[in-house]
Amino acid sequence: MAHIDEAPQAATPPDRAGAPPQGREKKLATRDRLTVIAMVTVPLVLVLALVWVPALGSVVLSFGTWNGFGDLDTIEWVGFQNYKDIATIYPPFWPAIQHNLIWLGFLFFIPTVLGILLAVLLDREIRGSRFYQTAFYMPVVLSVALIGFIWQLFYSRDQGLINDVFGTQVDWYGDPDINLWAVLVATGWRHTGYIMLIYLAGLKGVDASLREAAAVDGASEVKTFFHVIFPVMRPINMIVVVIVVIESLRAFDIVWVINKGRNGLEVIGALVAQNVIGEATRYGFGSALAVIMMLISSIFITLYLRNVFREERRG
Repeated sequence: MAHIDEAPQAATPPDRAGAPPQGREKKLATRDRLTVIAMVTVPLVLVLALVWVPALGSVVLSFGTWNGFGDLDTIEWVGFQNYKDIATIYPPFWPAIQHNLIWLGFLFFIPTVLGILLAVLLDREIRGSRFYQTAFYMPVVLSVALIGFIWQLFYSRDQGLINDVFGTQVDWYGDPDINLWAVLVATGWRHTGYIMLIYLAGLKGVDASLREAAAVDGASEVKTFFHVIFPVMRPINMIVVVIVVIESLRAFDIVWVINKGRNGLEVIGALVAQNVIGEATRYGFGSALAVIMMLISSIFITLYLRNVFREERRG
């Protein structure tokens, strides 16, 4: 009798214990879901309340005139008249623009370059590098207003260190021909340490094999930095550019504590404060100045974000 071989049936693998069904995501517990909602909602509410609402309010007020007294119904809407007056009949505006541009150029070409140089030197682990890092970074933790008072010890006409050493009677903070440069030196003292720390952190993250490959090819340390290391740190370079631009545009503290942003120290931030909280209390006019400053800052921030998104797409 012929035996008919039966085809063996494939064994069904046992179900893995505890494996979630395919196509179904694990749901968060109620407590975790509430935590996530709170972590998203609270910062969003704070950003809206402290950033976007005041910013949009400034844009709206820039099209009207209001002295801050009375209800909002007393606002007189004048369209673009505030912007026209700023550009044509407001004397401090164009000097303030010029001073902010000088501020930008000074910070970019002197303290920023000096900060990069210090970062490169300290990255070589020279003796006492920890002490030097602390010494150069110490001004960064101080407020800009406090730095203005500290440098008064150097700049004071009667008791300042500079005049005492050289036997002069220069009013460094009061002379409109030189006070801007005196303030820039004080600001650069703080800015140098800030840039140094950023680049020092970036240099620590550079792959050591890049330096080794450049050394094998016979490149000097200077060529290695400019042709290998510096291009690799492109994201940090972009961040530093944005920081320098923002720092130059929002310059306010140090000039305000010196002379309220007058007598050769006019900057846009000080003009905003003079019109909003000064004797004039012209909220519409001050808001228009603030909007101009915000628009200028937005140009550089947009360029930075565009570069970031482009790098993400390439990655």
